[in-house]
Amino acid sequence: MGSIIGLLDLGRNALLTHQKSIHVTGHNIANVNTPGYSRQRVNLAAGEAVSGTPGQIGTGVTAMEIQRIYDRLVETQINSEQQTLGRWEAREYALERVEAIFDETDGQGLQQAMSDFWNAWQDLTTDPEGYTEREALLTKTGFLATSLNQMSAGLARQQVELDFSIAGAVETINQIANQLADLNRQIGEIEISGQAANDLRDQQALLLRDLSTLVDLDSFEDDIGRVSVLVGDGKALVQGYNASQLAAQTNAQGHLDIFWTDPSGNSFDITAQVNGGRLGGWLEARDVEIVDYLSRLDNLAQNIINEVNTLHTAGFDRFANPGEVFFTGTSAADMALNAAVAADPNRVAAAATASGAPGDGGNAVLIAGLQHAPTMGGGTATFDDYYRALVTDVGSAVNAATTYHNHQSAVTASLDNFRESISGVSLEEEMVNLIKFQHAFDAAAKLVSTVDEMIDTVMDIVR
Repeated sequence: MGSIIGLLDLGRNALLTHQKSIHVTGHNIANVNTPGYSRQRVNLAAGEAVSGTPGQIGTGVTAMEIQRIYDRLVETQINSEQQTLGRWEAREYALERVEAIFDETDGQGLQQAMSDFWNAWQDLTTDPEGYTEREALLTKTGFLATSLNQMSAGLARQQVELDFSIAGAVETINQIANQLADLNRQIGEIEISGQAANDLRDQQALLLRDLSTLVDLDSFEDDIGRVSVLVGDGKALVQGYNASQLAAQTNAQGHLDIFWTDPSGNSFDITAQVNGGRLGGWLEARDVEIVDYLSRLDNLAQNIINEVNTLHTAGFDRFANPGEVFFTGTSAADMALNAAVAADPNRVAAAATASGAPGDGGNAVLIAGLQHAPTMGGGTATFDDYYRALVTDVGSAVNAATTYHNHQSAVTASLDNFRESISGVSLEEEMVNLIKFQHAFDAAAKLVSTVDEMIDTVMDIVR
C-alpha cells in the first residue's frame, strides 16, 4: 500500500471524502430556513493502517457517517411543552369568545337589562294604573328575557363552534398519524440497511411536534428509527407501519366525543383521557367552563322567573283579577314574558289587594324590591351580585388563560432557541466549513496531480 498506486488511491479517497463534506455543507446552507431541519455533518476518520516497513502506513481518510445533530431530550421536552401550549392556546381562544357574550362595556348587556326591568317596576309604583308605565314595563321585560335568551344561545353556539374545531383536529390527527406510519416504513427500510435517514427523521420530528400541539401523547422510537405514538391513556395511534384512527362521534348532549378504534374495529371513548393539546383545551372549555356558565345563567333566570311569578300571582291586575304568571319558561334559553300579559298591559298585577283602591301599587313595590333582596346564593346575594360574580369569573378565566398562554409561549420559544443552538444551521459556521473542506479538496487534488507526475517519471524511466 506504500506504492505509488496506493498514493493515488489515497488521494482519490480524500477527494471523494471532502467532496461529500462539501455536499453536506451545501445541504445545510440550502436548508438554513427549513422548519425542523437539523444540521448534518460528515464524521471523518483515518483509514485503516496497513503494516509495512519500517512500520504501519496510513491509508488516508474515510467518511464514517453523515450524522444528524440533535438532542432527543430537547425534542421530547419541546413536544411536552407543545401539548401544554396548545391547551392554553385553545382555552384562551374559546374563553375570549365567551367573554364577548358577557360584555357589559357598551351599557347594552344583561346588567343594564336587569336594572331597566327593576326600574320599570319602580316607576309603576308611582302610577300603578298608568298605561304608559305598564307598556314600558312590558318592553323592558322583553329586553331582559331576550338578553338572557341570546346569552344562552351564544354560549350554546360557542359549544357548537368548538365541536367544529374538535372535528377538524381529529381529521388532522388522523392525517398526521398516517404520515408518521408511512415515514416509519421509509425510515425502517433505510436504517435497517445501515444508512441514516436524517432528512426523514427531521420530517418525523416535525410531525410529532405538530401532533403534540393538537393532543397529549407519549412517543418512543425503536432501534431503527420507527416511532410509536400513544394517546388516550396508552392507546396506540401509531405503531410500526400501522396507524389507528380517531373518530368524533355525537354524544347524548349533541356534542362530539373522541373515540379510538383498535385494529379489530372496536371503538373506545377516550374523551376523558384527552387533557392536553388544542383538543384537550377545546374539550375543557366546552364541557367545563361553558357548561358552568350556562348552568349559572340558567340559575339566575330560574330564580328571577320564580321570585317574580310568586309575587305576581299573589297580586291583582287593573280589573281586580288574580295575577297570572309573569314569566314563562324554566331557563335562560326559554325565558319569556307571558303572552297573555304581553297582549294586555292591564293584566300586570301591580295591586296588592282586590279592593281596586286607586293607587294600589303594593305588589309592584314588592316586585321592585326583589332587586335588592338576597335571593341568590342561599340568601347571601342579590340578582345583581350573582351576575357580577359570574362576569368576574369569566374575566378571570380569560386572564388566567392569557397569562398561562403567554408563559407557555415563552417556555416553548426558549426551548426552540435552545434546539436551534444545537441543531440549527449557522451560516457563519457553514461558510467556515465550506472553506475548510474546499482547501482540503484542493490539497487532495494537488496530491493526485503530484502522484500523476510521479507515475509519468516512472514511466519515462521504464521507457
